[in-house]
Amino acid sequence: MPAIHKPVPRQYRVVHGHRWAFRMAGKGPAILLIHGIGDSSDTWGELIPELARHHTVIAPDLLGHGSSDKPRGDYSVPAYANGMRDLLSVLDIDRVTLVGHSLGGGVAMQFAYQFPDRTERLALVSTGGVGRGVTPALRLASLPGAQLALATLRLPTVRTQTAMVIRLLQLLHTGLGVDAPDLLRVVDALPDAASRDAFIRTLRAVVDWRGQVVSMLDRCYLTAGMPTLLVWGSRDQVVPALHAKVAHAAMPGSRLEIFQGSGHFPFHTDPQRFLAVLENFIATTEPVSQSAEEWRERLRSERC
Repeated sequence: MPAIHKPVPRQYRVVHGHRWAFRMAGKGPAILLIHGIGDSSDTWGELIPELARHHTVIAPDLLGHGSSDKPRGDYSVPAYANGMRDLLSVLDIDRVTLVGHSLGGGVAMQFAYQFPDRTERLALVSTGGVGRGVTPALRLASLPGAQLALATLRLPTVRTQTAMVIRLLQLLHTGLGVDAPDLLRVVDALPDAASRDAFIRTLRAVVDWRGQVVSMLDRCYLTAGMPTLLVWGSRDQVVPALHAKVAHAAMPGSRLEIFQGSGHFPFHTDPQRFLAVLENFIATTEPVSQSAEEWRERLRSERC
């Protein structure tokens, strides 16, 4: 395990009239850590101080999540990518290595697509946007009435029953049992109606009852020449590990790391290995610098 550090405190900036919360630490080339749906910068808590030894690390709470504002607004993936660009601009950071988990992986890919001149590398962890497959729990949460169901999960009696089910899943060594504590933590991070409404709006932008509705595969050829790392847990039941091989085949020159026995949060299950893999990826690749002409040529090239 990495050394236990004092948590990096949140800071706040107002962008477009909304207060964004973020954590920022270290000096050096910038790394942007983007969390998944319903989560917050807390998820990177143990990793930020380690990465900050050699990098400037920025870990925001996406709008609608954590301690950031939760307006009735646009929670689409492109909107989040725009928000990342604007927050980085406010912080005087021009270029970053992107590290995105789950929904955050989709945001990272969208950022790299929209702002290639600001993207140095791309690290995707159990990312969305590869295929339709996703856990039935998220499909159900996209249906009408989901906000009431989420509120019910916080009732003391239901919370106790849920904890018992989670314990049973763990004792049976199921894949979902690996991720269940983190998934319950996400539910616990939705304490009020505004948080739950933002969660549902975000979810419905990327998932419906049939599965994921956003795909990056039609633009995968654009990652040619961009250092790309894919990390997945072999027992991921939220976004199936099969998607890792699909993404790896679709993204020219990408690296793939499968964490055996890990679920949807491999950086929680094995943080030391995750840090080693990420730091090695950064140390052994050169930050890409794409000109407008190179971008035009890629757009004109034959797709993968």
